[in-house]
Amino acid sequence: MASDLSENKVELEVAALGPDAVLPVTIVRPSRGWTSLDLREFWEFRELLGFLVWRDLKVRYKQTVLGVAWVVLQPFFTMLVFTAVFGKLVRMPSDGVPYALFSLTGLVPWMFFAHGLSQVSNSVVSNQELVRKVYFPRLALPLSAVLSDLVDLALSFAMLLCVMAFFSLVPNPKILLLPLLVALAIVTALGTGLWLAALNVRYRDVRHIVPFLTQIWLFLTPVAYPSSLLGEPWRTLYGLNPMAGVVEGFRWALLGTATAPGPLIAVSATVAAVVLLGGIAFFRRTETSFADVI
Repeated sequence: MASDLSENKVELEVAALGPDAVLPVTIVRPSRGWTSLDLREFWEFRELLGFLVWRDLKVRYKQTVLGVAWVVLQPFFTMLVFTAVFGKLVRMPSDGVPYALFSLTGLVPWMFFAHGLSQVSNSVVSNQELVRKVYFPRLALPLSAVLSDLVDLALSFAMLLCVMAFFSLVPNPKILLLPLLVALAIVTALGTGLWLAALNVRYRDVRHIVPFLTQIWLFLTPVAYPSSLLGEPWRTLYGLNPMAGVVEGFRWALLGTATAPGPLIAVSATVAAVVLLGGIAFFRRTETSFADVI
């Protein structure tokens, strides 16, 4: 009975369109070769991207005791540990600013990057049921994972401004360059995460490698120490680590540290762009097999 009603409903809808009407047909074909990003298709699915970002935010803070307070507490308490160990015991130089503020200014962009990298690398596997059943641009998953972290970054940045006010430091006009540095952090997290996300579909060991990789990367980034400890040309070459340019750029823009990181950021931006383009190409090359392998 229900099937007869469904068939009658379809017949009525077709009849309403007229005898010469042509129903729209969408043919989904797998991409071939090292395809690039299809911006037109991505724009058509822009509402899905917004939904995925909103879903990630709701899931992240659902049934939590402290909620978004975790975003503020994590960098704050890490700052206290760094200040006790590196600031008091090791006597690490801090480019003429209080070490607590020096370390916190590095921790805010670093934690945004580290969490984004973790989320992007697991984005495809954690949405495997969606990948199996529905067609959509797979790049929407890693992109939504890193974009949802912008809310966390905004909250931790507000806490950083409060700490700056405690130390009687006022942001200077160079703060207007921060969106470019945030974009560099996004490109770095997304580019590296795309490689790991594609590999994670086939090799589940990747999810165990990412935390270890993040820990090593932390010590290779001038979060607890200044890059001014290195002389030229080594300091510029330090920009081969894209997050070095982001962290030093944050300190220069917010705290007004004396050493301008121009060449360092230029190298970081170049490396980040190459990693992103390679990550997009590799992700697009392997996404045709995601539904079968995952």
